[in-house]
Amino acid sequence: MRITLVGSRHFGVTTLNMLREHGVGIVRIVVADAEDRLAAAAKAAGIEVVVQANPKLVVASEIAPDTDLIITAHSHARIGRDALAAAKLGGIGYHPSLLPRHRGKAAVEWTIKEGDPIAGGTIYHLADRMDAGAIAVQDWCFVKKGETARELWERALAPLGLKLLADVIDYAKVHKALPAKPQDEQFATSAPSLS
Repeated sequence: MRITLVGSRHFGVTTLNMLREHGVGIVRIVVADAEDRLAAAAKAAGIEVVVQANPKLVVASEIAPDTDLIITAHSHARIGRDALAAAKLGGIGYHPSLLPRHRGKAAVEWTIKEGDPIAGGTIYHLADRMDAGAIAVQDWCFVKKGETARELWERALAPLGLKLLADVIDYAKVHKALPAKPQDEQFATSAPSLS
């Protein structure tokens, strides 16, 4: 399986490491910033790095030829339709909520702010609308009383994301397809930005 990884920061690096340990071919890393730690980790591993021309959009020319799957890991760029069409299986990302709940950039913060007793993570298909594609797999965890968003992310949600990504990749290796279940819009939340 040939993967193009689009991402940044610590979660991008831990996703890269998980993919390498998982025995899939990472053929290209796409980053918004050439100085990002994911770019440095990829270069150290001898993996080609491409810097997005537009930090808010990934286009087909930035996806490696013959990519089977695009994976996003802490990327805030939209993956364009042409880019998704360039990969045999399209693209997936990890969102640290039980989609469609808490779509958007501040999902973990909204989980804490809303006092949710349960949090979770979703591997979802990348689509035109942010965080609105079909669900490949989800799992949940409890939120500890008094836990901050960062503590919840580090304790449970980041490790859950890596596990769920690995599960979906294993499924794709066997089935040459991705599981997909539409999101139920009646449960979507639309919270304003926290900033």
